[in-house]
Amino acid sequence: MGKQLIIVESPAKVKTIKKFLGSQYMVHASVGHVRDLPSGSLGVDEANDFAPQYEVIDNKKNVVSELRAAAAKVDTVYLAPDPDREGEAIAWHVAELIRDKAKDIKRIQFNEITARAVKEALEHPRPLNAHLFDAQQARRVLDRLVGYKISPLLWKSIKRGISAGRVQSVALRLIVERELEREAFKPEEYWPFKARLEADAPPAFRAELIKIAGKKAHVGNAAAAAKLEAALSGQPFVVESVEEKERERAPQPPFITSTLQQTANQRLSYTAKRTMNIAQRLYEGVELGERGLTALITYMRTDSTRIADEAVQAAREYIGLAFGADHLPKKARVFKARGSAQDAHEAIRPVDVNITPEEVKQHLPPEQYNLYRLIWTRFLASQMASARFHDTTVQISCANTLWRSKGERLLFPGFLAVSPRSKEEADTELPPLVKGQGLKLLQLEKEQKFTQPPARYSEASLVRELEERGIGRPSTYASIISTLQDRDYARLSERHLVPTDLGRVVCEQLTGHFARLMDTGFTAQMEEGLDRVAEGKENWVDLMRGFMADFAPTLEAAAKNMQSVKGGLPAGLDCPTCGKPLVIKFGKSGPFLACTGYPDCRYTSNFVRNESGQVEAVAAERPQFEKVGQCPDCGRDLVIKKSRTGSRFIACTGYPDCNHAAPFSTGVPCPHCGKGVLVEKSSKRGKLFYSCDQYPQCDFALWDKPLPGPCPRCASPYLVEKKSRDGLKTVCPVKGCGYQKEDADA
Repeated sequence: MGKQLIIVESPAKVKTIKKFLGSQYMVHASVGHVRDLPSGSLGVDEANDFAPQYEVIDNKKNVVSELRAAAAKVDTVYLAPDPDREGEAIAWHVAELIRDKAKDIKRIQFNEITARAVKEALEHPRPLNAHLFDAQQARRVLDRLVGYKISPLLWKSIKRGISAGRVQSVALRLIVERELEREAFKPEEYWPFKARLEADAPPAFRAELIKIAGKKAHVGNAAAAAKLEAALSGQPFVVESVEEKERERAPQPPFITSTLQQTANQRLSYTAKRTMNIAQRLYEGVELGERGLTALITYMRTDSTRIADEAVQAAREYIGLAFGADHLPKKARVFKARGSAQDAHEAIRPVDVNITPEEVKQHLPPEQYNLYRLIWTRFLASQMASARFHDTTVQISCANTLWRSKGERLLFPGFLAVSPRSKEEADTELPPLVKGQGLKLLQLEKEQKFTQPPARYSEASLVRELEERGIGRPSTYASIISTLQDRDYARLSERHLVPTDLGRVVCEQLTGHFARLMDTGFTAQMEEGLDRVAEGKENWVDLMRGFMADFAPTLEAAAKNMQSVKGGLPAGLDCPTCGKPLVIKFGKSGPFLACTGYPDCRYTSNFVRNESGQVEAVAAERPQFEKVGQCPDCGRDLVIKKSRTGSRFIACTGYPDCNHAAPFSTGVPCPHCGKGVLVEKSSKRGKLFYSCDQYPQCDFALWDKPLPGPCPRCASPYLVEKKSRDGLKTVCPVKGCGYQKEDADA
């Protein structure tokens, strides 16, 4: 056999696959996508069947050169990106870029990164799937057309730099509409009653009031509550009926992408994006001591609950040995997939069920261990016997009221042996009770409550809503949510998504002028259309033509009719300085209140919205600036200020008359070029880093704060400040040096 080349997506996969393939195989990574539409232009020829104008991504030119060089040295190239539409597109683009160098190109895919799965894939290669590629291409072109054509309208009407996304905008609409529901909600008072009762034998138990005079119980105010309490005073509580039955509870199916994201959010407080990043590492392989680099889970972007026969058999064997034959159902469980499921891949499961979470705990960071335990437990439980309960429902009368109490007792744990119940779900046993039996009232409990508005979406509930409505697909849920936050259209507050004022106005503009595009049903239909393209049932160009037939005239009308809100949105408040109306404006640092009397009145203020959605002005704290010298341009004071993203800089107090400004210097000479000094910067997300002030001539940068050197051990010209559990440590950045400044050195 001649030399073979396998091209995967990530460098992590390279290490895992190299471990169990022979020396005749070279393994390289594309490091994700290598080609895309241009960043500076539309890149779609609408007059020529929407032909995309792809180009190599700037930071992938070296990667492409390496792949082309490697392809020229081998007999066969196996393209092995992820087994989905996105992976097929990566494979397609790589093939186009190496076609003139490669002798033979084949496509392989595997659902798990194991020696068996990879070798089996190599034995059964296939051609590239044009239908899958077309589906991804159609999605990319659709999103580009929507973003490039609508965003300029938003720049004109709201502010520059914002954008619209085809699917994200519909998700934003769900979040905004839920917030409007909450603001319109009128709470209603009610008083639930509970009776703490005792029978002849323990335990004491509680019963809930369910009916008054034969009608559903509703006590609407304190007076009615006091009247009912008085009417019940001294009246006997008597058992009216006792219903007992056995009940079975079946386990849930193994995880798919959406249910993994939901459960990880609910139980571990992980965002959808964080969950997928952790799962990616577990899929590609992690170091497990003597086992070495090992892939722990199957592919994590799937909407199918199907499980391979050999995995089911392995689970049944493990259950029989670990829990006993009585914990096995007679037949292996098969779970019905959702109607819209593509069923291209298995559910998310452990690669080897015999690798238990406890066995690998010492080798994994907590977040990887927690997610692996969640996946392993859910999969194993899904193939176990049902739990059995003994349920008791008792109805109790008192005067003209009816009360109910429910109890349950676990008879057989079944799958709960591996997935125990929470404290809230623990047994609630009732004492032995018979019809006609009198009960002793220990305490009558009443409480004032108010009905609650519909809950804001958490990441978990939004993913569930998107899935149920057919919006997006497993590979897109995490990016939809993170994009809304990156654009500052929504923010997380106490683990719930709250629309910003910018998100509200963007949603209002899009809903008012692109009703069909913002319709959840239409978005779901487009997803179904993309599925048909992937299945070869519809041509992608025909799908695009159908979309543009409605979108083009709508876009034209919006360009004429979309009104600018740059003058500000009514805030419902008057200026405390001059009495004129205040409006909400959108600046570089976010929304703020401004007076319509500008420039005569320069009043501005931050603001918040109360629970009813009404705007309330908030007095901003006046920033305290540290004086650091005199301005070389005008002689006024220089002070340290903070940028919008968090990094410090030096500015003149004479602004805006004097525009002198300079980055905040660390005083550490650049170790790369020797000409510049390292200065403080911050990323778009607000993370501090340090770079040479001679950029772009010198691109040296680092995350850790640099400190003056040299290192007494290796003579590194600088040291860095690192955070640890014990606080800040001064260490040498040179790999292998190991120097750490002790307290005595300080």
